[in-house]
Amino acid sequence: MEKLEALFDHIAARVNVNLKPMGIDVRPLLNNAIPRERHLLYYAFYALTEDHPISFRFTNSNLSGSYFLGKTQVDRSVLYKSDIRGDELKQKGDVVEFNGVKTKLFYDEVIRITNSFLVKTLVHNQSKNPEIPEVFRILNTVAMHYSNIHGTTTEGVYLGPFSTVDLSVMHNCVVGDFAYVQAGDLSRVNIEPGRIWLKAGDLFEFNYVYPEGVVDKYVKLDENGKLTGQFIEYVDDFKEDFVPIYSTAAPETDVIIPESAYVSPYAVIKGHCEIGENALIVQRAHVENSIIGEGANAQENCYIKNSIFEGNNVTAHGGKVIHTRNGKNVFVGFNSFVHGTESCPIIIGQDSIVMPHTIIDAEEPIEIPENSAIWGYVTKQADLATQCVSLDDLAKTTEITLGNATFKGDGMAFVKAFKHRIDHIREENGAYFDGSDKTRGHAQKTQDACFNILQPFQSGPEAGMYPTMTIGD
Repeated sequence: MEKLEALFDHIAARVNVNLKPMGIDVRPLLNNAIPRERHLLYYAFYALTEDHPISFRFTNSNLSGSYFLGKTQVDRSVLYKSDIRGDELKQKGDVVEFNGVKTKLFYDEVIRITNSFLVKTLVHNQSKNPEIPEVFRILNTVAMHYSNIHGTTTEGVYLGPFSTVDLSVMHNCVVGDFAYVQAGDLSRVNIEPGRIWLKAGDLFEFNYVYPEGVVDKYVKLDENGKLTGQFIEYVDDFKEDFVPIYSTAAPETDVIIPESAYVSPYAVIKGHCEIGENALIVQRAHVENSIIGEGANAQENCYIKNSIFEGNNVTAHGGKVIHTRNGKNVFVGFNSFVHGTESCPIIIGQDSIVMPHTIIDAEEPIEIPENSAIWGYVTKQADLATQCVSLDDLAKTTEITLGNATFKGDGMAFVKAFKHRIDHIREENGAYFDGSDKTRGHAQKTQDACFNILQPFQSGPEAGMYPTMTIGD
């Protein structure tokens, strides 16, 4: 595995050059986060559909377990069970708008990952970078377990486990464990663990920081790359369920799937489950004893157990929903943990928004009113007094402080931005499909996907590395 070790050294050097001013040394993390022998055990795979360009290039890289859809180039990088999804890449001739200025693309957009290390990291493209509109770039970046790179360029960035960077443009910065940031161009910024920060220029800003000790209880990465906490314990409980579906090139399921819906062959459907029309359950989602209603979706690294989704529900990447009833149109944000039990169930009223990186860990039955926004750390009904607000009231405010959360700016713009984003997700996922080409989304476009596997060298100096490959139509 000489060349794989040399690649780790190369990535560490490149990332450390960028992050030295931030006091970060990624070398111990790269040395210890994932045992080397695991890089021999997994194949990578890519999907071919008529709706997505066939263009992949892999050079001097390890791709263990990764999934590719849409134009992607990977150079001198290590991707361990990551998920690289380019189904919303823009194409040549598309007109894009940045800050009111429109420009036409001269080339198809491509995801380009160089000198980076992604550990079980979800990458999803919806680029907002006006500097390079034809390239979704991840450069000199280390992203740890179950972090999300969603709609943003990262250059010289470290992401802690279960963190998310969303729609921002990130340069030479650090995002702490379980932090979520959507705040625009960031350079030389250190986002502390457990901070939830949404900022849209001078329009609005939301800030929340978890109380001391809470994040460590759920996710903690030590200086040697050892990850502990309740999140990783929960995920590890279901690892064996994924073994059978990744042990065959053509996994099958017994669940009844409507013609307008899609369940990835690389998702786990366990126990008694019902799937509604226009529903979408993607690869690496885990659904057990649950009802996924019409137009609802479960995205990558979601865990849904003993729950009911009444319809048009969105569970964003990494969301976990257990013993919960979600009313219609409920949104559960990135990496949120909505954890009820049989004796302490959770009910979320329709049209409500569970903000990204929310922890609802019920110690008693909890009911969230309709049309609410909820965030932070909730264990009992009384916690809603400082961590839940009516969306109608929020839309009327210009400044509010509730517990550890502060909001300043145009409340109406904040609410509209969230609702517009959620509606866009439903539309892209095919929740509104009516049989016409115009309303087709991911649930319809990926139904006939063909999956092809890629395997690494198993011995010698190249062991763990993937051969150089160019795949096109």
